[in-house]
Amino acid sequence: MKLTFLGTGTSTGVPEVGCKCEVCTSTDPRDNRLRTSALLEHDGMTILIDCGPDFRTQALRADIKKIDALLMTHKHYDHIVGIDDLRPFTRDKELPIYADRETEMQIRSFFPYCFGRVKYPGVANIKVNAIDHKSSFCIDTLEVTPLRVFHGMFPITAYRFGKLAYITDMSYIEPGELEKLDGVEVLVINALRFSKPHKTHQTVLEALKVIEYIKPREAYFTHMMHHIGLHAKIEKCLPSGVHLAYDGLEILI
Repeated sequence: MKLTFLGTGTSTGVPEVGCKCEVCTSTDPRDNRLRTSALLEHDGMTILIDCGPDFRTQALRADIKKIDALLMTHKHYDHIVGIDDLRPFTRDKELPIYADRETEMQIRSFFPYCFGRVKYPGVANIKVNAIDHKSSFCIDTLEVTPLRVFHGMFPITAYRFGKLAYITDMSYIEPGELEKLDGVEVLVINALRFSKPHKTHQTVLEALKVIEYIKPREAYFTHMMHHIGLHAKIEKCLPSGVHLAYDGLEILI
């Protein structure tokens, strides 16, 4: 199983428009972050996790040749608005999208022309499959376990794939859902900035507490803003086995 980080930035990306801080002006490519998304490859399948406004750029940069399914974490713009750019991947087949009910409703609202009886020629050929947070499901040979986490006040979806778990935009996870992460060896988890609290996102310090509880072999931070600091500096401050992910990073599980 391989996971590729297509984007590791928060909703405004890094550099943030109009900002001249040391991160936004950094020449280190690891400090340049597109909106958060990832690509999971397993047993010949290619599964996209979230599809935001940078997806076209990400697909070209990663030379993505096929997508067999799309997993959505939640309904926010920076995670779903790239669906229209899936058209090249749906010309010969219908692409299944897995999302909770709230996210399904938002997709249908943003892209009504993909769901009409008479579809406009060339629109993305997609089918949304509603999931809940109580039941695992399979995409071909891959078992997917959705978890309910909270993004501020409303629940969103994290995913577990065997020894790998992928969490983004989380501010809180209930103890019962936390137990579902027992035995995870590679954890991807969001960390917006280093220590200043945020109402809807974890900080690095808060994410480290989750990591300490789960005790994965390796952990990778994603969904970061420029206030997290320079990649080269912050990476040195993290505990052993904990890393800042960056766009283009590939990890094997």
